[in-house]
Amino acid sequence: MLYRVTVKTSKNSNGVRIERGMSVDVVTNSMSNPVTTNGGQPVVDAFMRIYGIDIRKIGALNMAYLDVKQIG
Repeated sequence: MLYRVTVKTSKNSNGVRIERGMSVDVVTNSMSNPVTTNGGQPVVDAFMRIYGIDIRKIGALNMAYLDVKQIG
């Protein structure tokens, strides 16, 4: 399954900033939400790979900050 994970709300914490609209595509073998499955590791990896940001470090690895849409 292919999911697009998009930042809903900007946040600045621990010297790291995310902006509304930043998005990553995540491929997963499960039909479950990639933010809540396997500790969100695929999402963490994707944000690190594309933006160089540890989204877990700033406490934004949750549905309050992220919108998930299945795109494939």
